[in-house]
Amino acid sequence: MDYGRIASDILTNVGGKENVKSVTHCFTRLRFVLKDESKAKKDVVEHLEGVISVVVAGGQFQVVCGAKVTKIYDAVLPLIGDLEESASEGGNKGGFNFVLQKISEIFTPIVPAIAAAGLIKGLLAACSRLPMFEAFTATSTYTLLNTASNIIFYFMPVFLAYTAAKALKCNQVIAMVLGAFLCHPVIDALIQDVETASTIFGLPVIKKAFTIGESTKVFSYTESVIPIILAVIVLCFLERFLKKIIPEILQIILVPGLSLIIMIPVMLVVVGPVGIYVGYAIQWLYQALYSFSPLLGGTIVGGLWGVCVIFGAHRALLPIGLNDVAISGTNTLMCFAGAANFSQAGAALGVMFKTKSAETKQVAGAASLSAFLVGITEPAIYGCNLRLKKPMVCAVISGAVGGAIMGIGNAVNTGFANNGILTIMSYYGEGTSFPRFLAYLIGIAVAFFGAAILTYIAGFEEVVPGAAAAAIPEKGKKISVKVTKDNADLEIASPVEGKAVSLKETADEVFASEALGKGIAIVPAKGEIVAPADGTLSVLYPTLHALGFVLDNGVELLVHIGINTVELNGACFEKHVEQGVRVKKGDRLVSFDIDKIREKGYDPTVMVLVSNTDQFAGVDGVPGDRVSLEKDVILIKK
Repeated sequence: MDYGRIASDILTNVGGKENVKSVTHCFTRLRFVLKDESKAKKDVVEHLEGVISVVVAGGQFQVVCGAKVTKIYDAVLPLIGDLEESASEGGNKGGFNFVLQKISEIFTPIVPAIAAAGLIKGLLAACSRLPMFEAFTATSTYTLLNTASNIIFYFMPVFLAYTAAKALKCNQVIAMVLGAFLCHPVIDALIQDVETASTIFGLPVIKKAFTIGESTKVFSYTESVIPIILAVIVLCFLERFLKKIIPEILQIILVPGLSLIIMIPVMLVVVGPVGIYVGYAIQWLYQALYSFSPLLGGTIVGGLWGVCVIFGAHRALLPIGLNDVAISGTNTLMCFAGAANFSQAGAALGVMFKTKSAETKQVAGAASLSAFLVGITEPAIYGCNLRLKKPMVCAVISGAVGGAIMGIGNAVNTGFANNGILTIMSYYGEGTSFPRFLAYLIGIAVAFFGAAILTYIAGFEEVVPGAAAAAIPEKGKKISVKVTKDNADLEIASPVEGKAVSLKETADEVFASEALGKGIAIVPAKGEIVAPADGTLSVLYPTLHALGFVLDNGVELLVHIGINTVELNGACFEKHVEQGVRVKKGDRLVSFDIDKIREKGYDPTVMVLVSNTDQFAGVDGVPGDRVSLEKDVILIKK
């Protein structure tokens, strides 16, 4: 087989090297990220020599090549050059995708802390509203917990300084010093003392008081969002400049020292005030849009927030909500997002009740619970609703209706919290009227139950064998015999405990089509892969999600843990052996965390495939409700 020619043919038909943003590979697939997917000729690529199938999913053009993928990938690389270098140096730096990526890198790391703060705020809000806890609100415990819930917001410049510096690749500690400087009580008092003029190096420190509505506002950098991000951007360019002009031997002292000396006046005189004004401008614009039509705002955000999650674009909206909290002490954005979150939970619940597949029922139930309790919707979206299509549509519709109800009722959050049952009371915080809280409750109820009912009524197609499978030409397979216990020549034991189901019930069209070989799928009950028979561990993929065996009985076996789990880059996996070693039946090979894989939105189903299926007269999997390590799950007729 001419791998160079195969690689050239694949590259030509995905639009040429100029159409390729990046290319990676997993155990069976070349994974292209293309600039323009419309230029790729999917039907042509599917019929090329060495290609089994093509899957377009998750923003990737996946070319399934089976065991030959590494050799084809090695042949592709010289043809396209160093994509990573060209991507970093190219003109796409200022593009929307780059900006979106950096916003996500800045704000995503602080989301867990914000969620934790929201949970505490919700519990404290419940205590303040319930007469039985009235005494508790006067205790020091209540005060301390309330302080803890405010830390992430009060010191927001410090946390954003760290994440922004990490995203922009400048000195993280110096950036944090700048953020802490803005939050220091002395600086805070100086900035808010608008009656007294202050200078630094003879330059005026900018501070101002102005009126918004009926309230008077003054500059304050505590809880602010925009000023420190602008400051870190300036710091990034300043560091690069200083490193160019300062000898390397002196950089360790002079670069951070000069950075602080220069940045402090720059922040107080220019960057900080500009950031404050930008923040107010963003808040004014959002409030203007909201005031124009709360109903429309709720409908749009409630309906499309889940769609934004698919593309990661919702992270770009977080600064709006955080900035709103920093300036006004409230926000409506997260209320509307709550309608979207609960609609995804409801749609997954509808899937759980509607599906006949035990594995889908399990995944949908766990995903619904995650979204319902704490507002983590990725498992529901990726693991269930988006894959089945109609539930996603039902979620979008129900989320829009729920958001519209919130908009009509002027629902508001006095902080910034995830949307789940555990944080629900944070939407009834101090200063929030009960009618507003009731609008939020009705909105999430309509979104949740509406999506569940719509999904159940609309239904969905669970098994898509894959149109691609029908287009795959036969590779000379000679399978014709139905294999049973009575006529089997070889029996392969299960490498994992769980429930054995037909490959055709899996959510991946390539595995479901049996294009990579016949076998069985196992919904794991225990996250541990063992050797199913004596042989050699011929391949252990670096991300640990796939193993290849050459068994002593002549069977070549592929064990693939989960669907698209290569994207986890080894997270949730642990190896216990090295590639190339001899293994005996029952040897412990790889461990994996089933719950964490599901939490990250991936299906942990283990595929066990006979990769040299075409060498046998018959290969059949043996389904079973409970499969132990001693249970034979694949029968082979020579």
